[in-house]
Amino acid sequence: MAAKKQESNNKSKKRKQNPDAKTNTYSSFSKRPKLVSSKPENKQEKKPFKPFKKQNFGKLKSQSGEEKNTPLSKRERRLHAKELTEARKKRRKQHYTLELELARLWEKMRQRNIVKEERSKIIAEAILKMKGKIPEIASSHVSSRVLQTCVKYCTQAERDTVFDELKPHFLTFATNKYAIHLVMKMLDNASKKQLAEFISSLRGHAASLLRHTVGSVVIEHAYQLGNATQKQELLMELYSTELQLFKDLSSMKESRLLDVILKLNLQKGSVLRHMASVIQPILEKGIVDHSIIHRVLIEYLSIAGKTSAAEIIQQLSGPLLVRMIHTRDGSRIGILCVKHGSAKERKKIVKGLKGTVGKTAHFQYGSLVLACIVSTIDDTKLVTKTVIRELQSILKELVLDKNGRRPLLQLLNPNCTRYFSPDEMASLSLSISSLNAMGELEVNSETKSLKDEESIDKDNNGREVTMAKPDGSTSPETLQLIEGGKKDPSIRRQELLVGSGLAESLIDICIENAEELLRSNFGKEILYEVATGGSGGILRETLGDKMNTLHEAIASLAAESKFEESDKDHVLENFHSSRTIRKLVMESSMFATTLWKKALKGKCEQWTQGHSSKIIRAFLESSDAEISKLAKEELQPLIDRGILKLPEKKQPANK
Repeated sequence: MAAKKQESNNKSKKRKQNPDAKTNTYSSFSKRPKLVSSKPENKQEKKPFKPFKKQNFGKLKSQSGEEKNTPLSKRERRLHAKELTEARKKRRKQHYTLELELARLWEKMRQRNIVKEERSKIIAEAILKMKGKIPEIASSHVSSRVLQTCVKYCTQAERDTVFDELKPHFLTFATNKYAIHLVMKMLDNASKKQLAEFISSLRGHAASLLRHTVGSVVIEHAYQLGNATQKQELLMELYSTELQLFKDLSSMKESRLLDVILKLNLQKGSVLRHMASVIQPILEKGIVDHSIIHRVLIEYLSIAGKTSAAEIIQQLSGPLLVRMIHTRDGSRIGILCVKHGSAKERKKIVKGLKGTVGKTAHFQYGSLVLACIVSTIDDTKLVTKTVIRELQSILKELVLDKNGRRPLLQLLNPNCTRYFSPDEMASLSLSISSLNAMGELEVNSETKSLKDEESIDKDNNGREVTMAKPDGSTSPETLQLIEGGKKDPSIRRQELLVGSGLAESLIDICIENAEELLRSNFGKEILYEVATGGSGGILRETLGDKMNTLHEAIASLAAESKFEESDKDHVLENFHSSRTIRKLVMESSMFATTLWKKALKGKCEQWTQGHSSKIIRAFLESSDAEISKLAKEELQPLIDRGILKLPEKKQPANK
């Protein structure tokens, strides 16, 4: 047995040995025998595999007449690739050749220094080439630009031709990213009849277009260009299904949604559901920049219940609100969100303004939202860090700006009708009655009515929830709640104005730029409020010394000689500065004393004519007896001699 095992092992070893195998240890074994070339001397070494590179060869004829392939130059390859691209575009685009011709004409017609007659000829030629094909090429990137230029400079007859061809396709073009510019240019140059036709063509599609990023721009443009009736027509179909279906119902004079509901006896629950279905997709997509959407939101909040209004405020609180406050209705929505938002929502609003406070302050309506923030939000640390610090960085610019000074004036003299118009005061005092403690019973009934809206009387629905304004009958506690803050307004104002260092920076700005601010139509009001110490004398306690320095700076300007040669008139004779100084004399006895001793004592006779005479008379008209007594000794002889004249009703008592 052992011998047989040994023999089998030897056979297996012999089987494994290959006489032709190489001794290389890294060589691989193959079961298939390798073929050996019969000519080993011509054997070539294997080269590593390289990917195939496509080369262009051109056929050139040699002197012997034979053709051979040679590589093309870079320029030739570029021209060849261009030809291929042109061929592909011709196959893909039906009017590619026409677009090339229009592009050449466009380069000529859009030049600024071209003669008017020459441009008219080129435009007429372009419109003639496009006639009958305008709807097909209007959505092209190139052709839409050509059409825009043609519409801008062409005659009314040519414009009518373009309008007639585009009219059946307006809704399609309103959602095209290229054709939209042509549609807006058509609206800008449209006649009243054409604009009315376009707005009529939007009927029934306003809600769907507002949900479209591109289409919403067209709706907004038409809304801005339309008259009051046309604006109302666009808004009505966003309120209710009935108003969308029946055109006769939407043609009414009532503009407020509450009045429309009362007049047409609409069911409030149905209106709320329809408006919610329109508003929610718009908010989810973040399309909140347009004034028509702001108007719809304001009307919705005027009838919404507590839950619905709170949801809208929650959705808007944050960066979305920053994009809305540039319009009148948008700023009102911002004010309502600040007033009725929770502490968390107010924090989001303030943080959303970070980095944009300076820009917002320069807007007419954005400055109102900032004024509301500084007079409402109790978290003064957050407001100081985000709002006040950004205002301080551009303080001089804001002081001289008509809108930028408003947040500062709101802190110095809150809710002063001298600085805010009646409409702006109405905006600052707006509130949502369904979220008010004042309408607590109405809120409960509103919550119940949302469950069973059908069975509630329609007149009651109309009166249930309205935009409320605090009036004289409102109690202080309720008014404080409407204003939105639990903290004492005087403490909040002290922390934001004095505690933040804003007041000190304001006084420094006024001292350094006293003359410029006195002569400025807007800066003089900041200077006046700072020099008088603000409402309630809030600056006098901690910054009295700096206020005296400011009084000295103004008095030094007034002490300058009247006869010095200068391009500017004297501060006592300037229209703006003379009135500001007069008000300061009437309101601040400290300033009046400083001005008299430093600038006017012994020099009154030369200031008894012109604007400066009002300042002199102010000393006698002052309610402070000491100020009157101070100036009376010098001024009485001037009155007796007829040099200084006083109005009869303001004559001194002993005269």
